[in-house]
Amino acid sequence: MLSGRVLKADVPVGSAVGTVEGGTFTVDAGLDITDQRGRRAGIVGTDVLTSNGVIHVVDKVILPAP
Repeated sequence: MLSGRVLKADVPVGSAVGTVEGGTFTVDAGLDITDQRGRRAGIVGTDVLTSNGVIHVVDKVILPAP
């Protein structure tokens, strides 16, 4: 989970992205996420607007490093 409203057009490709719990992950140009453990998940749905933020749908569960 990220703080703030990050739409697909605003995703920082290639840079470390910080989570609200202090972890990081990166997103590549193909919209694949790599977590701190090296696991990958693809973003398969983007910009689902909700009353309290925006949702991006991923195809796998990724977890922060212990």
